Amino acid sequence: MTDTINTTPDAAATAPVDPTYRDATLSTDERVENLLGQMTLEEKAGLFFQTMITMTQDGELSQGDPTFGLPANEVFVIDKGMNHFNVMGSAPTPELMATWHNALQTLAATTRLGIPVTISTDPRHSFSDNPLAGMMAGPFSSWPESIGLAAIRDEDVVEQFGDIARQEYLAVGIRLALHPQIDLATEPRWGRQVATFGEDPELTSALGAAYIRGFQGETLGSDSVSTMTKHFPGGGPQMDGEDAHFAYGREQVYPGDQFDLHLKPFEAAFEAGTSQIMPYYGMPVGTEHEEVGFGFNKSVITGLLRERFGFDGIVCTDWGLISDSEIMGQPFPARAWGVEHLTPRERMLKIIEAGVDQFGGEAIPEMLIELVRSGDVSEARLDESARRLLREKFVLGLFDAPLVDVEKAGRVVGSAEFRAAGEAAQRASITVLTNTASDAGTPALPLARGLKLYVEGIDADVAAEYGTVVETPAEADAAVIRVQAPFDVRETFFENFFHQGSLDFTDEAIAHVREIAAAVPTVLDVHLDRPAILTPIIDAPVAVVANYGANARALLDVLTGAAAAKGKLPFDLPSSMAAVEASREDVPFDTKDPLFRFGHGLTV
Repeated sequence: MTDTINTTPDAAATAPVDPTYRDATLSTDERVENLLGQMTLEEKAGLFFQTMITMTQDGELSQGDPTFGLPANEVFVIDKGMNHFNVMGSAPTPELMATWHNALQTLAATTRLGIPVTISTDPRHSFSDNPLAGMMAGPFSSWPESIGLAAIRDEDVVEQFGDIARQEYLAVGIRLALHPQIDLATEPRWGRQVATFGEDPELTSALGAAYIRGFQGETLGSDSVSTMTKHFPGGGPQMDGEDAHFAYGREQVYPGDQFDLHLKPFEAAFEAGTSQIMPYYGMPVGTEHEEVGFGFNKSVITGLLRERFGFDGIVCTDWGLISDSEIMGQPFPARAWGVEHLTPRERMLKIIEAGVDQFGGEAIPEMLIELVRSGDVSEARLDESARRLLREKFVLGLFDAPLVDVEKAGRVVGSAEFRAAGEAAQRASITVLTNTASDAGTPALPLARGLKLYVEGIDADVAAEYGTVVETPAEADAAVIRVQAPFDVRETFFENFFHQGSLDFTDEAIAHVREIAAAVPTVLDVHLDRPAILTPIIDAPVAVVANYGANARALLDVLTGAAAAKGKLPFDLPSSMAAVEASREDVPFDTKDPLFRFGHGLTV
């Protein structure tokens, strides 16, 4: 073994290119083998890395983003030979997004083999977003979060969402969705359950499959957006609900012995044909599997995923398992849980040996090249994963039509039809938890239009469309207050994008709601990105409703009866933090005497 890298180019690098792989009349396997046979080690290594890339606001190639330590687009594509990227941010218009995409594909076409770029994205369609776990809807149609789709409990709506998102992604050149997230949200404190379908295995399985069908169709093809379903084998049972992005949340635990239950949604995803899988950061504790992060875990990736379930699609790690980095100026160590003692080179080797095809959030092809040249990884092992990665590019039609129609992007993305569908889903997800009757027997909801309204958390101009907005509760006929589910403020800016910790409202927040409710009939709307402990305030408002990403008009349409209340809780609402702390992280519906059960939701 040597530490010296042989920089002599492969003979293939100077050989004439055989364009047979561009012949669309050949089978996909023939095209893959022709191209793979011409690739240098360096070109193969470039396939294995998928990381963040910046999009400009003017459609031109980006010169990089120093805030996130990202270089110019040319560095990734030309210098590093990479062609899989998770695009950050958004341009002001879909036309500019499409123009940037075409510029990037044109750049990729100048490389020796002209391998097209695959652009991926985190979720972009939610009305409310978590800036580093999902992207702003921007010009796209706006829908509730996935937990809100679960509140609608309708496979057809979820498949419709997937189909609309597919069309919008295609229009701007996005060909890979880094979702759905089908983890079971069995730990009420977990900060990432907003992007799940809740804690019920059957509902999650059905909706996850519908989501995949919407994006991919019945089979993956040139009109599909590939789905990277996550996080195998289920990321929900985080110890004490702490997220595995951070060292204090690295452990996944199974006190109820329910490891296999968390696999059920993935069985449905495989049946629906998901093209890719992402394992989570967490390391299983107290199971038959090695206590290392799932991306390093051979018995999970090869044993469970490849052999037990027969999955032969692409497996990409979650972001940043190998290299330390900085986020927003703060040191952010690699999420190498259980293998922190290994060097980055050793971590990469362990991931390859586990059976993974691609390294998420990394841009170090030179390290993989050295592993091959030193003899630690065979080129045949690289070819195994390279075939999967190339095959998907061919199946998606990227070699045959890499560019998109800029004008069409403007017509498709955020069309009136698509926006209306998203807003209808926002309204349908609103969940009425309580609706108290007056002494005369009249329920508080629906509210009459034209009332004097005191509002908090709602734009006064929007509220004025439904009534007369007043300055104080004393002047009002009714109050409508929107609040967020509580969470603990953590040490760093980045940590606070992940809402974790206690589900209890502060004493000040409780007192504030009760004071307003004592002065005027009050409707409390809570954004449930996680369950919230409503016990101390549930009796004060005349009505309590939940949303999961819905604009003020969607809410007020339901409150005034312009739209029917249809939403059902996608998880239990615990009665106390003591009940949460006593529950088992891997067991659904395990808090004692919940305030409201899964499926609760009143009609109005």
